[in-house]
Amino acid sequence: MRRTGWAVSSGIESADVKELPQSDSGPVPVQRPGEAVRPGGSPMGVRALKAGLHTAVALCLVTALVHIALVFLHVAPASPVSKRYSSQVNGWVFPLFEQNWRLFAPDPDSFNRKILARTAHTDSTGSVQVTPWFDLAAVDHSAVDHNPFPSHTSQNLLRRAWTSYVETHGGSDTARSERAVMLQTYLRNIAADRFAAHHGGRAFGFIQLRVVTLPVAAPGAPAGNRPPAPTEDRLLPWWKVTPHGK
Repeated sequence: MRRTGWAVSSGIESADVKELPQSDSGPVPVQRPGEAVRPGGSPMGVRALKAGLHTAVALCLVTALVHIALVFLHVAPASPVSKRYSSQVNGWVFPLFEQNWRLFAPDPDSFNRKILARTAHTDSTGSVQVTPWFDLAAVDHSAVDHNPFPSHTSQNLLRRAWTSYVETHGGSDTARSERAVMLQTYLRNIAADRFAAHHGGRAFGFIQLRVVTLPVAAPGAPAGNRPPAPTEDRLLPWWKVTPHGK
């Protein structure tokens, strides 16, 4: 009897096998040609992040330099450059970055101003009730006198609101620009808030201001019993406010 069987080749064909890198925790995966790269470990992602940071820093520096230049042109004495670019300078500075101090020529106030306010409202019978004049500036002065650390609000808020109003309106009480309208509203709201705070939050529908300007006595001038004559007594028109005094 003849025995038959399969002939088995003892040779093993060689194949392309790559050894995986080894580490203490096991084999390290190798990136395939078509496999996506994770953003966290990509050098390109790091370069993009650095480029974004550099761009942001450059923009901040440019903005800071432009701001310093425009504010300098605003506070410095008038020059051909500041006159030529006055609209751009004013558009950047007002209303958020307004500077009132004089860098090269300090000009302190030579007048004392009394800013008085009175209000009006209509009662249930339909008659108009007008309050007496209330000195808003005197309240600020009392908060500043004998106070080693007076607040900026007590010193400058009302005073600067009035001087800004005069700068934009002049001798007229008609607003002729958007900035004039804004400063008129600003002055009205400050006066209404101050009056309401010192009168128990009493509601009123109208408010009127009166500004009396008095000269500051010269140093060494003899003090007399007669008060100085006002150089200006300006009565502003009635302004309508909300029933809450704002």
